[in-house]
Amino acid sequence: METKCKICGEKIEVAEDSMAGELLECPSCGMSYEITSINGNTVSIKNAENVGEDWGE
Repeated sequence: METKCKICGEKIEVAEDSMAGELLECPSCGMSYEITSINGNTVSIKNAENVGEDWGE
């Protein structure tokens, strides 16, 4: 399966055993995505939320 990067349009390979909630990274630009759903060979993605370290602050 595959999907396309929303930033650069590069193909992103998705493993057959992937599930919603897993993270993907574009091999071309490095953008991170979260799989929102998989329906047959159609993979829906959204931008991954960046969780920053708060270092106890």
